[in-house]
Amino acid sequence: MDEGRPKRCVACGRGAYEGGGLGLHGHGLVERQQRGPPTADEAPRCEVVLCRRYRCKPCGAVMRVVPPSVRPRKHFSGEAIGFALALWTLCGLRADEVRRRTSDWTRLGDAARGWRSLARWARQLGARQLFGALPLGAVAQGPRALAARAAQALCAHAPLAWRGAPLEHQAFAGARHVS
Repeated sequence: MDEGRPKRCVACGRGAYEGGGLGLHGHGLVERQQRGPPTADEAPRCEVVLCRRYRCKPCGAVMRVVPPSVRPRKHFSGEAIGFALALWTLCGLRADEVRRRTSDWTRLGDAARGWRSLARWARQLGARQLFGALPLGAVAQGPRALAARAAQALCAHAPLAWRGAPLEHQAFAGARHVS
């Protein structure tokens, strides 16, 4: 359990072992849903991820330790979001096709025509709420252009072994290495 324990409390800043005793105690496990394809070649699905919680003894704050693919306040993994942005902007797929390849949720009728999440993610990129570590530079052409720049930056973060792979695969792999 020590390997995932935070080094310090996010609320009060106290170290996990500061003062001679253990300041951050294990506080159980919680389940978290994560959607998207497990790899760029597989069908999308919903997986349950176990997240360990820790409680700060001095201040009472509770923290979660999650795998790197889990994004705060997102149903989809970071890899799935990077994959979707690349399909939409770099590969030129329509939003409904991107949704079909990225989301396990099915939509019928009018709702099946587009996918609002793409534009929402693009806005969040601009506000630095998603992939905040990406160097996006100045992009003034709108949300789709910003999403394209982010997808390109994710491709640049892919390991060298992925450089010959399709762009959407590179963005998927690059998203693993960006917070």
